[in-house]
Order: sequence, then C-alpha cells, then structure tokens
Amino acid sequence: MNWIQNYNPLGNMLFSFIVALIPLLFFFWTLAIKKMKGHIAALWTILIAIIDAVIIFHMPILNAIESTFYGAANGLWPIGYVIVAAVFLYKLTLKSGKFEVMKNSIASLTEDRRLQALLIAFSFGAFLEGAAGFGAPVAIAGALLAGLGFNPFYAAGLCLIANTAPVAFGSLGAPILTAAQVSGLSPEKVGVAAGDQLLLLSIFIPFWLIFIMAGWKKTIEVLPAILICGISFAITQFITSHYLGPQLPNIASSIVSLVCLALFLKVWKPKSIYRFKDDNLVQGHQLINKNNEVAIEEAATIETVPGYTLIQILTAWSPFIILIILVAGWGAIDFVKNILNLATIEIPVPGLNNAILKAKPIVDHLTPYTAIFKFDILGAAGSAIMITAVISKFILKISWKTWGISFVETLKELRIPLTMIASVLGLAYLVNYSGMSATLGLGLAQTGKLFPLFAPLLGWIGVFLTGSDASSNALFGNLQKITGSQMGLDPTLLVAANSSGGVTGKMISPQSIAIATAATGMVGKEGNLLRFTIKHSLFLVAVVMVITYIQAYFL
Repeated sequence: MNWIQNYNPLGNMLFSFIVALIPLLFFFWTLAIKKMKGHIAALWTILIAIIDAVIIFHMPILNAIESTFYGAANGLWPIGYVIVAAVFLYKLTLKSGKFEVMKNSIASLTEDRRLQALLIAFSFGAFLEGAAGFGAPVAIAGALLAGLGFNPFYAAGLCLIANTAPVAFGSLGAPILTAAQVSGLSPEKVGVAAGDQLLLLSIFIPFWLIFIMAGWKKTIEVLPAILICGISFAITQFITSHYLGPQLPNIASSIVSLVCLALFLKVWKPKSIYRFKDDNLVQGHQLINKNNEVAIEEAATIETVPGYTLIQILTAWSPFIILIILVAGWGAIDFVKNILNLATIEIPVPGLNNAILKAKPIVDHLTPYTAIFKFDILGAAGSAIMITAVISKFILKISWKTWGISFVETLKELRIPLTMIASVLGLAYLVNYSGMSATLGLGLAQTGKLFPLFAPLLGWIGVFLTGSDASSNALFGNLQKITGSQMGLDPTLLVAANSSGGVTGKMISPQSIAIATAATGMVGKEGNLLRFTIKHSLFLVAVVMVITYIQAYFL
C-alpha cells in the first residue's frame, strides 16, 4: 500500500514548518552547543528525525528506516568510494616519497612571501582539496608555509582563507555529486552552475589573500602574478566544470594555475622580496592578535633551493596527470561511458521503491518516489581513481605490499569521515522521503524574491556545522531544489548556490580550524583563528549571496 506525503500535517503551515525544522535545530544544538563529534551528532539526529517523521508526518516506520539506510548506502557509494580512492592515491605519493618532490618543487620557485602564499596556500592547496579534501589542504599547505618561515598562526589563517574557491569541487567533486544525489538533478548541470557562480570568486580570492597579508601597495606590486594565478585557475575551473564534469575542476585548475604562475616567475620578478618584519606590519591587515604574531618570521625548515630535474618533477606529478586523463575519459567520452555502464547494476529497494507518493503542490499529480540503488562498478569516478592508483604503483615503484597496506590505512583513517557521510546522507534521505524537506521548502518559499539571497547562507550554515560541503549539500540540497521549483526559479542554480555558499563557511568550521591549529603547532589558539577568519567568511558569503541574486533575476 502506498503512503502519500503530507506537507502540512498540523493544518497550519507555520507550525508544520517549525516541526519539520526540529531535526536540523537538534543537529545544530548537538554540534555547535554540545560540541558532539559529527558522526555521533548525526546518528542522534537520525533518531529524532525518525520519531518526527513517524509521529508527526505519519510516515510508515518501515519506510522511515529503509529510506535512512538507502541514503547511507548512497553516501558510501559512489561518494565515499570517490573519497577513499582520492585519499588513497594521495597517500601513495606520500609513501613513495614523491610528495616531497612535489612540495619542494613549488617552494623553490620564489622566496617572496606573497608569491609563496599564492603558490602554496592557493594553487597547491586547491590541488590538495581536489585530490583529497578533508582537511588535507589546510594541514599540508599550512605546515609547508610554516616550514618556509611563515609564522604558524598566520600560515594557518592564510590557508583557511585560500581554501575557499576549490571546496565545491573537492575530493574529486564529492560535494557536487552529493548535491545531485539528494536532489535528483544532473551532477553535470549542478557542476556547471557552481562553476558559473565561483568564476569571480576564484579570481578574487588570490587578490584578497595577498591584500590581507601585505596591504594595498604591496599587493599592487605583485598584481601581475595575482592575475595570472587567479585568472588561469578560474578559467580552467570554468571550462572543466562545463565540459569535463564535476570531478576534474580542482585538479586541472590547480595544476594549470601552478604551471602558469611558475612559468611567469621565470620571466618576471617583483620589485622587492617581501618578508615579514616589524616594519612590514600593516595595521588592519596583518595584525591578527595582541601579540603581533604575524610580524615575526620563524626559522625555515624547508629548503628553497632548486634540486630536482624536470624528469623527477614530472614523475612526482604523474599520478595526477594520469588521473586527469582517465577521469576526463570516464566523464566526457560517450563511447567510454556506454561501455562502462554495461557493468552497472540497478537494485530497487524492496518496500521503498515507488511506495511513497509525492503530492501537490510539490508535483502536479501523485508521483511515485523511486528508490533504486545504482551500483556502477566501472562507471563510478572512484573506479577511474583506483585504476590510476594501480598505474601509479608502477610509476612510483611501490611494492604491492606497500600498496595494500596504504589502502588499508586509508580505510582506517577515513572510517569516522565515512560514518559521518553515511549518517548525514541517511538523515538527508529520511528528511526527503518523509516530506519534511518539502515542508521546509514551502515555508522558505514564503520569503519570496529574497530567497536567492538566503540560498548560499544555508550552505554556509551547513558547512559551519558539519565541516563538509558535501554534508551541507546532503542536508539542504533537496530543500534548495524544492524551494526553487516553488518560486519558479531554476532549482539547479539554488542547489549549486548551496555548495558555493558553503565554500565560504569552510574557514570557520570548527573541524577546519582544529586541523589548521594541529598542523601548525598552534593548538589552543582556535579562538584567535576563528576571530581572524570570521570577518572574511562573512564578507565572502555576502559576495556569493549577491552573485546568486543577480543570476536568479538578471542573468
């Protein structure tokens, strides 16, 4: 027997909206106030959401449980698979020692602190976000800057701010894939919309990063390098998101940005080499706290003298060059996709598939809600990454034993993040199948033409709470779609806005700040770091809000 969703179970839309909001408010309370670990908070929230769905929205309890497990399964495949494969490939470069070549080849390009920030915090950080995500950009790039002599506190702050534009396409497109998964939209179309929204932000972030460091005059001095870095990144991100799918934008744009800036630095030098000294302190820009920590340089622990041949550098970067080729083939060539899809198995979820009916005003007539698990063994982007890992084993000259140990280590390290992703996806699917997300969407639609301003803010809140753009999209992706549809706006735009707004919340999420302080030896100064990043986060989310509003009504 089919169950029909009821979007106003209490007979009063305001009260129904408040009741549908309870699980999200509870999630906020557990994370922001009770300081629970993310996966524990998500599991408790699922319990609250099931009670809400069954008692208030009269959802059959079996459907509630099944939709939760169905969502968790979609969190592990294909999203969790992509993340495991991406982190595994990154770990192989660490085990082989080639990652040191990658790091030092970048660090040796210049001794100017402004240019090092562009190369490492922005371009290399974006590469790490695309290849691994989950704190790797802040942890590795922050430690690298500190090793070059940056004050550790300042290195952490810069990397948090730099890790903005790349987040939407992090971990081989996991946030976009998640947004598409929960909203039922095409991941390619969501990726295109996000690429459009982030175009200006990707150009602006390098400028803003150096302006924070050095003030206006010193920023203008390296403006050519800033433009080369930002424009090459933004254009590549735009092109790849439009034509190669959501998996490649970060990897491709970061490598192009690094190469363009490196080549540019071969023929151009700034008027002076910028270093942090007391007389370089610019009030309002470099002053982070009362101790003037920014003004003091540390002793460098990383050598900046070039010591590698072109062959050594290309070998070190080769796994990610191969990755670009394979992922592009996986997503962009129809002939290849058709062959890979032959190995796809579709499994209808018993008792859930077509058992729930969507109703007016969400749809024009009663429409079955499908629940079919797609197990695309070869077609998933994670498979392209795993094949890259196999090829890289031979290029990097790693034994099968080390290869296998690295994979097991990756699974162990990611067990908590994977539990978090599965839990949040389970919660998201439960909220969607119960009709609670539709109730929230109908309520938010009452904000009228102002909603496109709030769409990115929802993503910002989601990333602040969960520390993950993918998790934020899981929470609010379908809500954005429903609200957009109710208002006659392009739902793809608003779903993408959730991801684009979320990237600006990454720098203030407790998870990111904890990683940053741990990586740079600044544990205990999380509050100082939050106070430094919060104003930049609010400014940047406001920029995305305005961009989304203009796109919604004027473009």
